[in-house]
Amino acid sequence: MNHSWMSKLRGWLPAFAATALFASNGSIAASPMNLTFMPHAAFFSAETKQPNVVDPQAFVQDSTATEAVGLQGIKHAAGFRPALVDKDARTSTIYTAEGKSLGFDLARWLGAMGSVTITEADGKPQLEAHFSGLKPKGEYSLFENHFDETPVGFTPMDGTAKANNFTAEADGTAKISMTLTHAPTHANAVLLVYHCDGQSHGLSRGRIGIDAHHQLIARPD
Repeated sequence: MNHSWMSKLRGWLPAFAATALFASNGSIAASPMNLTFMPHAAFFSAETKQPNVVDPQAFVQDSTATEAVGLQGIKHAAGFRPALVDKDARTSTIYTAEGKSLGFDLARWLGAMGSVTITEADGKPQLEAHFSGLKPKGEYSLFENHFDETPVGFTPMDGTAKANNFTAEADGTAKISMTLTHAPTHANAVLLVYHCDGQSHGLSRGRIGIDAHHQLIARPD
């Protein structure tokens, strides 16, 4: 793995952790939980011990690539392969697994940032997230990873898909607030999903790598 990306990954991890602890049963402690999002590509690559930082859901053109089922079981078209974060040019256009442009180059895709705060109001967890560097007027959703399920499960962050979707502003910023059904722990994560088809998919994330793409993630410590 490229040393510059190793350094960046090490830098993300402390900020990635919660600055306040929740009780072991998932109830909210007195202080809020503050999390910083990191690129899903970096998180996935560290968790699965990839030899290079790779984005399994964002693809670049490669004339040598054959049609294949790649990482996360995503089938990609011939001429495309998952983007290698520490090897591919930052100006590379990124595509869906079917070869449709996502409307980003690699630098812009990886440049998105965000933070999330979870507090308590009237006995219920309240989430507020802020983002920058998103696709202007792009369609996004927040989902919850369930790492304690096999395979990993995903549900709308609000539990109902009624308040977890949003459209980024014209300048690529966004703010979203919602009430949660429970306080997340290390068994969960807050996941930002970009919908390149311009629409949310209710209780489902959509077709991963085709019309839904994990961009950022924040997991409590």
